[in-house]
Amino acid sequence: MTHKLIKKLAAEVGEQFATNQSRLSFDAYLDLVEASPKSHLRNSAQYLRDCFLYFGRKDDGAFKLFDLPFSEDAQSLIGQISAQKKVFSLLQGFVKSGSVNKLLLLHGPNGSAKSTFVDTMMAALEAYSQTDEGAIYRFNWVFPLERITAHSSIGFGTDSAVDPLTLESFAHLKDDQINAKVQSDLDDHPLLLLPLKVRKKLIEKLLETHSDFVLSDYLSKGDLSHTGRQIFDALFSDYEGDIETLLKHIQVERFYISRRYRQGAVTVEPQMRVDAGIRQLTADRSLSALPTSLQNQTLFEPFGDLVDANRGVIQYEDFLKRHPDLNKYLLSTAEKATVALDSRILHLDSIFLASANEDYLDAFKQTADYTSFKGRVEFVRFPYLLSYLDEAKIYEEQLSHFLPTYHIAPHTTFVIAFWSVLTRLHAPKSDLYPEEIREIISSLTPVEKADLYARHIVPNRLENDQGRVLLNLVEELQNETAAVGAYEGRFGASPREMKVLLLSASQRNSNFISPIAIFEELEKLVEETSVYPFLQMKAAGLYHQHKEFITQVSEQYLERIDSEVRSAMGLIDEEQYDRLFERYVLHVSHQKRGEKVYDDRAKKHIDVDEKWMVEVEGYFLREIDDRSLFRDDLIATIAAWSIEFPDRKIVYEDIFPQLFKSMHSFFFEGRKKVIKKRLMHAIALRDTRTEQLTENEKASAREIVDYLIETHGYIEESAFEVVGYLFSKRYREL
Repeated sequence: MTHKLIKKLAAEVGEQFATNQSRLSFDAYLDLVEASPKSHLRNSAQYLRDCFLYFGRKDDGAFKLFDLPFSEDAQSLIGQISAQKKVFSLLQGFVKSGSVNKLLLLHGPNGSAKSTFVDTMMAALEAYSQTDEGAIYRFNWVFPLERITAHSSIGFGTDSAVDPLTLESFAHLKDDQINAKVQSDLDDHPLLLLPLKVRKKLIEKLLETHSDFVLSDYLSKGDLSHTGRQIFDALFSDYEGDIETLLKHIQVERFYISRRYRQGAVTVEPQMRVDAGIRQLTADRSLSALPTSLQNQTLFEPFGDLVDANRGVIQYEDFLKRHPDLNKYLLSTAEKATVALDSRILHLDSIFLASANEDYLDAFKQTADYTSFKGRVEFVRFPYLLSYLDEAKIYEEQLSHFLPTYHIAPHTTFVIAFWSVLTRLHAPKSDLYPEEIREIISSLTPVEKADLYARHIVPNRLENDQGRVLLNLVEELQNETAAVGAYEGRFGASPREMKVLLLSASQRNSNFISPIAIFEELEKLVEETSVYPFLQMKAAGLYHQHKEFITQVSEQYLERIDSEVRSAMGLIDEEQYDRLFERYVLHVSHQKRGEKVYDDRAKKHIDVDEKWMVEVEGYFLREIDDRSLFRDDLIATIAAWSIEFPDRKIVYEDIFPQLFKSMHSFFFEGRKKVIKKRLMHAIALRDTRTEQLTENEKASAREIVDYLIETHGYIEESAFEVVGYLFSKRYREL
């Protein structure tokens, strides 16, 4: 059985090897190029750009590769859509210009996902290089034995021998038929083996029907590496210019991007050494293994990070922590794609990335070197996220990784994400806007601004036309501080710091983590002003009031769990709010058009019920100065929302959250004592005082807990915790 399994696996591996065309003669490789020239004539910028496009884009313009659809283990990139778009745009620029002539510097505060961006991009490159569309090739020099004992696979008898020069190619020789094999030291593109004039003529012919393709300088002007040129010239001389015979020595092989093996994807950490060097290639080889024409030459091979990364991506992590002298060579390297070593110049084909903390960048801008540096660099900003919906996804992913066995109580990630985002927001600069909107802009509270950024929800206190104007200014608000050093999203709570807080909060219960534990940890954190620099920022009106933000987020949380508990008590079905508001909108829209409305119960069209509409309006607004104007604005807001989000289903509570909140309050204002009593029953159910409850009270209390578990995803312990917390914060003093 085991033998059969091994044979089956061996067959599959062999089939995969053949399918992937892992080793080819030069002629066979040219057939591939002819069949798909745009795939095989790419430089590193074109390859990475195509990797972005291969995985596709989402409706918001973000690239799917950062969601890691090819991996279940790695950490995906959340948000940073502007940075994604800018990097892709820069790649497009490199493609159009035909060369990579700048270093991309990713800068932002600590923990803003700069490294995650590069990690996910490199992971995508790895996955892409495994696909047919992402096949990438290099070559080896193969030197056969002077006389080869033929094997059956070549087609000769076992006792016969063959002169290698009679073979069409040495690419498929076995190891015991080879005297020496030398890998192209920079993983050079196989077409660089062709003399420049021949190469240009071939490529022009291949691209006759591909006028949109921009050939890179790497292939139109490039040449072999120094060692490759030495070998080529020696053989060219030996064969008296017979390039067909020379190319028999070429074994083209497919290779794959790999971070683990530092193949086309390399991260360089801060260090005190240069990133490349050379060493003698023949020092550990028998010189007799190479052809006579090469034995009199001293061959060297380059090594180091730049060499390993060639034909791919290299990232310099914490770039500005390196000694400045170590970075100076990168000015010309990034611009000209060359680096000078002791006895040669390396010509590279790589994307150069670097990351830097904002504080280090500020300091570097004050140095004399910055002027020459900035002209060769493209800056890509990575601020902290300003959408609590996106921020919550970060913590959801983190919790699933480092607390996989814990129950995460509902709203836990919302609470920590909301507070984190509030710490990052700046007071709007109202003087930048038209005079008629300045008062609205200046009145935005941090919570309102957070809702505006995350969910495009405007404060209910605004008239509908004011709300529409404010919605149209969201992008301007987000870019308000883009040109200044203290931009919005530079300061505030870091996701890394919040990860530590989550771990601390997890210690408060043995099997679950909840918002209540988060609040307790936040109360401790805001007292440690000497540890967290963002806590030292001076308050600006309602902004940077980090301790007060805990209270505000707590109120948001209480609203959520209060609604859940009231639904659990069955006092009113949550869907009734939606149905009531939907029916109200239907009546308003038909009234505006002068039409009758269809009555499901009567099974006929009836007149719009003005008296009922006024009654409903009383549920969410105590006073309305002009009902006709209010209704016009309501319909206009729905229409504007539908135009802005054409693919999203209309959810009225998302469009009018304050109106729904008012309806909730209206219906439950007179029932608070009933709620308090039933909360006390639920608490007693958890305690040892159950004997004080009647059987009906026990059953009713149990229904509340079961509803929270089954409908909202609590476990027993977290459900009872919520009941107790809500009672203590909102109902105890009634």
